[in-house]
Amino acid sequence: MTFAELIDSDKPVLVDFYADWCAPCKAMKPILEDLKAQMGDEVTIFKIDVEKNQLISERYQIRSIPTFVLFKNGEPVWRKSGMASSTELQRVVQEASN
Repeated sequence: MTFAELIDSDKPVLVDFYADWCAPCKAMKPILEDLKAQMGDEVTIFKIDVEKNQLISERYQIRSIPTFVLFKNGEPVWRKSGMASSTELQRVVQEASN
């Protein structure tokens, strides 16, 4: 499946742009797991390693990590660089679902 196919969904798709060496990225792992536990099938979450996926990272102008981009129907609808709380992520996913 291509990146374009992954983000082309009528339900929100949260993409976590990260790197293995990034401490804040590692700190986000339990927050994302909590988000998935809370929201279940309402959201799809996947991670993109910026070092292994440089073309995608360049396309979405990822300059710092972690960066989160929420897509709906293949289009970015929200973006944040830096850490985010589960509550904040739930709110933006719910807003995109409406």
